[in-house]
Amino acid sequence: MIHNGAVPRRRRRWLWISVIAAAATAVVAAAAVLGAGLWLRAGARGHVYSLADVPSAPVVMVLGAQVYPDGTPSPFLAARLDLARQLYDAGTVRAVLVSGDHREWHYDEPGAMSRWLVERGVPERRIVQDHAGFDTYDSCVRAKKIFGVDRMIVVTQQFHIDRAVALCRDAGIETVGVGDETVKRFGRAWDYGAFREQLAGVKAAWDVVTGRDPVFLGPRETGVEDALAN
Repeated sequence: MIHNGAVPRRRRRWLWISVIAAAATAVVAAAAVLGAGLWLRAGARGHVYSLADVPSAPVVMVLGAQVYPDGTPSPFLAARLDLARQLYDAGTVRAVLVSGDHREWHYDEPGAMSRWLVERGVPERRIVQDHAGFDTYDSCVRAKKIFGVDRMIVVTQQFHIDRAVALCRDAGIETVGVGDETVKRFGRAWDYGAFREQLAGVKAAWDVVTGRDPVFLGPRETGVEDALAN
């Protein structure tokens, strides 16, 4: 026969176990976010510059972001592209590598990025499209392994620049970065991006630790070499 108080006591015990497990999970998650953030900042330290001060490099890589259904880059992506345009116009770089998502035929970030740059005076022969830059890690690894980039500037939003620089340097590319803050005026979207970046840092650390291959690696391409030679 079960004592009437046994069930409530058992429930209380499981409740405490659940609370402790949840607290432990939260502590581990917080430690992972903090540790990843510290690692990324350390990897990028001394390699992030302003637009005016960034040292020259053969190539600037623009990391992809949202493109609207009509093919127009979102403000965040347009801001990244404008940094690349300014670097090209100033003679700081000689070629532009646009790396983004083209996983589905109707959604083409690199194509939209290339059109935006050409419409603003960057010669098409100086632009190289990477259609399998599905995330920052993939873009960095592919820039090295597929396109043979050894030295470059990477441009993205300021909250993302440490991760971009650290991952590209880890991939074996001598990388410096320039971060955009002009779209900070989109307060809610900026805050969401900054929050999401904390979680993305954990994934980035995991990608590096596991040394995974990009989603699509593919054969060696000479697009960057050709753009620099033309």
